[in-house]
Amino acid sequence: MAEETISAVITALGEGAVGIVRVSGPQALAVGERLFKAASGRPLADYPVNTLVYGHVYDCDGSLVDEVLAVYMRGPRSYTAEDVVEIQCHGGLQSLQKILALTYAAGARPAEPGEFTKRAFLNGRIDLTQAEAVMDIIRSRSETGLKLAARQQQGQLARALRELRRNLLDVVVNLEAVIDYPEEDIEDVTYGRVQESIGACSARIAKLLANAHTGKILREGLRTAIVGRPNVGKSSLLNALLQEDRAIVSQYAGTTRDVIEEQLLLDGVPLVLADTAGIRSTEDFVEKIGVEKSRRLLQEAELIVCVIDGSEGLTEEDESILRAAAGKPCVIIVNKSDLALQVDLEALRRRFGGDRVMTLSAKTLSGVEDFSVWLKNYVYGSEGTLGDGAYVQNARQENLLRRALQSLEDAGRAVADALPYDCIEIDVRTAIDLLGEITGDTVQDEIINEIFSRFCIGK
Repeated sequence: MAEETISAVITALGEGAVGIVRVSGPQALAVGERLFKAASGRPLADYPVNTLVYGHVYDCDGSLVDEVLAVYMRGPRSYTAEDVVEIQCHGGLQSLQKILALTYAAGARPAEPGEFTKRAFLNGRIDLTQAEAVMDIIRSRSETGLKLAARQQQGQLARALRELRRNLLDVVVNLEAVIDYPEEDIEDVTYGRVQESIGACSARIAKLLANAHTGKILREGLRTAIVGRPNVGKSSLLNALLQEDRAIVSQYAGTTRDVIEEQLLLDGVPLVLADTAGIRSTEDFVEKIGVEKSRRLLQEAELIVCVIDGSEGLTEEDESILRAAAGKPCVIIVNKSDLALQVDLEALRRRFGGDRVMTLSAKTLSGVEDFSVWLKNYVYGSEGTLGDGAYVQNARQENLLRRALQSLEDAGRAVADALPYDCIEIDVRTAIDLLGEITGDTVQDEIINEIFSRFCIGK
């Protein structure tokens, strides 16, 4: 693959001021020279690298295609760490497609999805966490998500993982020294010291896992279901959060019969909000379909917002919904706080936790700010803001970390049971390899291909 020269449009297709075609590979300069002619008449190779050169692109028959700027970047000082030529033309679809076709005629082939970034990884310019962060930057849903993705792209997570691997490799080296030279008196390698090293690494992995949901939420959004029986104020709460009349609100039960889904950025936290039909027994065919959708969302949502009418006592329908939410990530909103309270708040707080039960008035907006603060604390932790440490940003990384932690826990038990050193070494090496899969140091080719297949063409 690296022997081939590839090209693609790397800007969004459609009408725009500027569009860019990138060519990367050993023949990038030759391809660029065949279709680009500098206004000065000098070849592109005569200009200093990384310099924009004004000129034109011509068709094979010599006819003018577009007025452009071209730049030659010599590897390894380029995005892919290969020779790269980029042509900046007018951002019209026809111009871009024509210039792209000319790169093919000059010897390049179409780039596969994510192939530019894949080459950057294979050529050692970035690791796998940095490559994944590229798409996180593109897909960021909030300024905070962008900030975190940029930190990952700079290698923050990779540095933390490599330090962990180095510490674990020190454990392996010392264990092997004892195994290979049992007659030597090596004081540093004792069960106690090995247990201490493994415990310290396990604690650091556990901390990364504790923050894993933060990275996932900032990357994908928090799927949140607003549930409750009819007429408790679910749609009013949705409208209050969106600050617009998105859902129909009326005094009649069963107004909302289908799921209304909206995306919202609440104090930097991206939410995918689903206002559900009121959950109750009903003979109405259409409403029954909506209720079934609500029950499914209650099971699948990453956060459940249970809304209760505070001006009434808890009904059996309320209790049924609360039982379904128990044990899941949830917050209980006692709505209509502008009216006389008829719900036992202390009983609810003993049941669900003091910080997970709050009063709110969707009508007057009193308490909406408190919910925003709670939500930030739920996403970021007690500080309510993005910390300086490394964060896990996807399910692949989280799964590998959990498996690595399990291996270290197995090693810790082996130490506690005073098992032979080689038994401990096997588990520690497994953890090292799993951490290496996250950064790409030990990952298999098929996994690499799967990761980059999710990228867009041109990236």
